[in-house]
Amino acid sequence: MLDRTKDISVSAQAWLDEFELALGKPDRAALDRLFLADSFWRDVLALSWNLQTIAGRDAIAQELTALAPKAAPSSFKIAPNRAPPRWVTRAGSNNIEAIFNFETAIGRGSGIVRLVPDSADSDRLKAWTLLTALDELKGFEEQLGTTRPRGQAYSRDFRGPNWLDLRNVSNDYADRDPAVLVVGGGQAGLAIAARLKQLKVDTLIVDRWPRIGDNWRKRYHALTLHNQVQVNHLPYMPFPPNWPVYIPKDKLANWFEAYVDAMELNFWTGSEFEGGSYDDATGCWTVALRRADGTRRIMHPRHVVMATGVSGIANVPDIPGLENFKGKLLHSSRYDDGENWKGKRAIVIGTGNSGHDIAQDLHSSGAEVTLVQRSPTLVTNIEPSAQLAYATYNEGTLEDNDLIAASMPTPLAKKTHVMLTEQSKELDKELLDGLQHVGFKLDFGEAGTGWQFKYLTRGGGYYFNVGCSNLIVEGAIKLKQFVDIENFTAEGARMKNGALLPADLIVLSTGYKPQEYLVRKLFGDGIADRVGPVWGFGDGFELRNMYARTRQPGLWFIAGSLAQCRINSKYLALQIKAIEEGMLGREVVTT
Repeated sequence: MLDRTKDISVSAQAWLDEFELALGKPDRAALDRLFLADSFWRDVLALSWNLQTIAGRDAIAQELTALAPKAAPSSFKIAPNRAPPRWVTRAGSNNIEAIFNFETAIGRGSGIVRLVPDSADSDRLKAWTLLTALDELKGFEEQLGTTRPRGQAYSRDFRGPNWLDLRNVSNDYADRDPAVLVVGGGQAGLAIAARLKQLKVDTLIVDRWPRIGDNWRKRYHALTLHNQVQVNHLPYMPFPPNWPVYIPKDKLANWFEAYVDAMELNFWTGSEFEGGSYDDATGCWTVALRRADGTRRIMHPRHVVMATGVSGIANVPDIPGLENFKGKLLHSSRYDDGENWKGKRAIVIGTGNSGHDIAQDLHSSGAEVTLVQRSPTLVTNIEPSAQLAYATYNEGTLEDNDLIAASMPTPLAKKTHVMLTEQSKELDKELLDGLQHVGFKLDFGEAGTGWQFKYLTRGGGYYFNVGCSNLIVEGAIKLKQFVDIENFTAEGARMKNGALLPADLIVLSTGYKPQEYLVRKLFGDGIADRVGPVWGFGDGFELRNMYARTRQPGLWFIAGSLAQCRINSKYLALQIKAIEEGMLGREVVTT
């Protein structure tokens, strides 16, 4: 029995010792005694080779009993040089949170256990949540720090090719194909390519834009990131400590360019991925790339990673009568700058982040702007409310905070975000009351789970207020409801009350289609049907088809914020490396 009066480090290590002993047998009854009835275990590759969350003591004990003999987990120790075991509050509950290290037959990992007293069992400390995550494969450790490459291939050979010569040969792919083709050069593509580079897996990024970083650089003029700099680092290469709290899009774009050079990533700009097919017999893709000079290159990678983001194909809804409009009509993805619309009249349809930001940019440029709301929208002030979700990133190390982020099972993350949403509603009460007074329709996510789960389920539907909401409350930007529009005319929108809403410009800030639309376009119906929906949760606790093997061998997906891509790129790269080394099968494992 664990003594609550002991030092919490001793208590946490005692739990780990019991856990290791129970796994070694394995002893299902002993495992059962270590967990609360309503506990959660999230395994990220370490024992199951899946990203999976198991809920409930009985199911956890059963799964651990089945997996332990093959995985052979051992050496569970409180992690040195990490945050020590401590009392914390997570999802509204006090618990001892301990970071630990461990090994398996094929790798090394880290994890977090959260322990709480169980009043039903003599106040014994039991696990409320457990994370086991794979960090590295034995024999294929990343060469970092004291084990970094020495550069002997070019640093001492005065007659051979120098570093730049070798980089050019590597990037040209004149006589070889990459093992991995990454489609998309934003934060998702850079993060997974950097991880694979460290694991010595030959990887090429292709992107249709003419310059690295253009996927941010070419977005609307006023854009900055809506979360803070300490959350948004890329793997291995953190932003300088003097960077602004909110990063401007052009500054980030230029950093992407520098990152590719510094991390020695192979990157083809101006290259359109035209699609591909998979050969089950060879385990390779046949893909077509259209280069900037118009030439077509056929390649045969073993893996294709779709890193095109949650925002893939623009969603242009079929709005009856919109074809009658004679002014300028464009989707928000094509919007650049409001300066050209000074003194003009603009209608922006859609009230997510892009819609609000574009409306504010047009207003600031001297345009007369009307924002049209199609559906209820979550609004939260960018400070402090929108930053509440990132509170842990203001303390401790990035490594610890990323592990904490990975450790929270979805049901408890939802509970946390319900609490944060209630807190933000109180902080933003004056603004929200003002918006409702002028007719803005608010919502706070499914079951009150807030903006984070709106993003994880649909990729939008919220606005971080940086001033546009205040302009709406003041009447400086007009607000109309889409249901009050009768039709569109050559001059603008005809309202149901007969009034004309004139416009020279209509911007459709109507979001993007789900990624499965892009899969169908590039790979055909068979592969799209096999893979199924991408992003969102479906009936499970993990994002569908993200960062893990799909039902289509050799096809992978990575998307999300810079933090999501930084965290999950490690796990995606480890799976690809394990397949390349014959340690893991290509087909998805279902449990």
